Amino acid sequence: MEIRKITEIRSDVQHLLNESDLYMQALYPDESNHMETQSTLLNDSTDLIGIFLEDELAAIGAVKRFKSKDSYGEIKRIYVPEKQRGKGLSKVIMSHLHQFLIQDGIPIARLETGIYQPEAIGLYKSLGYRECEPFGEYQLDPLSIFMVKTLTK
Repeated sequence: MEIRKITEIRSDVQHLLNESDLYMQALYPDESNHMETQSTLLNDSTDLIGIFLEDELAAIGAVKRFKSKDSYGEIKRIYVPEKQRGKGLSKVIMSHLHQFLIQDGIPIARLETGIYQPEAIGLYKSLGYRECEPFGEYQLDPLSIFMVKTLTK
């Protein structure tokens, strides 16, 4: 297993993002999907990482930093394709994203997920996330769950 920071447009990343988009579109209407594109995931305020198994991209995830008086990082685009699920890859991704925030002095991680994703919700709760109010640009949405975690070193 190798974890790499992704710093350029890649076809394998785009393939996983497209797969993730199709999965989300099957679950939620467009107005409830808040997807970042590969190019926005590559900007200076975001860290995009991938897990590679035998040089094949097996999972992706990103964290977008918001620095203000209430600095936080927003977890984005965690995706593990079906054939790679059950290997703990999402926990590895989350751990690395949390470390990026801790190293950057950002003490809070936030995320938005959908109500029809019990595995994701269970993962986040097992990692210490708790439900919270909408944050940033998000509006209240009956199909969304907003979560927050205080990070420790």
